[in-house]
Amino acid sequence: MKKTYLTGLQPSGDLHIGNYFGALKPFADAYEQYDSVLMIADYHALTSLKDATELQKQVMNIARAYIAAGVDPDKCIMFQQSRVSQHTELAWILDCVIPVPYLMQGHAYKDKVAKGLEANAGLFTYPMLMAADILLYDADLVPVGEDQRQHVEYAREAAKKFNVAFGDTLKEPQELIDKNVALVPGTDGGKMSKSYGNTVPLFAPREELQKAVMSIVTGSGDERPENVYAMHKLVKSEEELAPLYEENKGKYKALKDALLEDLDALIAPMRERYNAISDTEILEIIEKGSEKARERAETKMEQVRKAVGVR
Repeated sequence: MKKTYLTGLQPSGDLHIGNYFGALKPFADAYEQYDSVLMIADYHALTSLKDATELQKQVMNIARAYIAAGVDPDKCIMFQQSRVSQHTELAWILDCVIPVPYLMQGHAYKDKVAKGLEANAGLFTYPMLMAADILLYDADLVPVGEDQRQHVEYAREAAKKFNVAFGDTLKEPQELIDKNVALVPGTDGGKMSKSYGNTVPLFAPREELQKAVMSIVTGSGDERPENVYAMHKLVKSEEELAPLYEENKGKYKALKDALLEDLDALIAPMRERYNAISDTEILEIIEKGSEKARERAETKMEQVRKAVGVR
């Protein structure tokens, strides 16, 4: 039997190339090897996004993006988190077995507090909803970046504590860290993130792509603009890039133009597929996948309810 492989993406804003190289492409490359479950994590997005219309739009866009990136929805379970009520049900039960000090170590929560920002209760208990996402499907493998390893550790700890308290019910998942998935740099050289305003859009028209590429920060006097090169390495190998950067030492405009052409060559076919998929098709795919997810999640919740003594 194939191992269960689960991943998800928050519909919290317009997608950028960091999402493609960090989430869309790795899933598209690997999902057919596994029993794959793909979640559009709209409940998670509520910790930061407070616009109902925007949230609904982005849910559609996430599903459309995975299909444009090459994912066949008939070969995996692609679903919307909020359409599967068992996620929040299990999250509450896990909240009741995990101690508060453990949750206080959550990276996202600690970062907010350290910056003096208000951390809502959803952000505080976020790890247990993520644990529920994983444990409901008996996930064997959860692909994450090195900076997200803690999420799977939380799920594993929640499963252990539940099983000690109520009997062996929840499978302990393992993180799958792809060393080939590099940190995608933003236009300012830091990690690409919507919240930092340093993104290169994924499905926007070429004119917007060009504007973002031309805004990449370059250091004065550098023969090779490192921020441009770091992004370019995502599209072409260092061997392919070597003669280009050798011939254009210090010519930032020429190198940005070359990056733009290579990015657009990669994105254009996906952009065409993305724009060709109708909302009606997307809604049918989401509902079909969510029905499959509910069936699997309910099977696990029946075991959980019996173990804890409810219903």
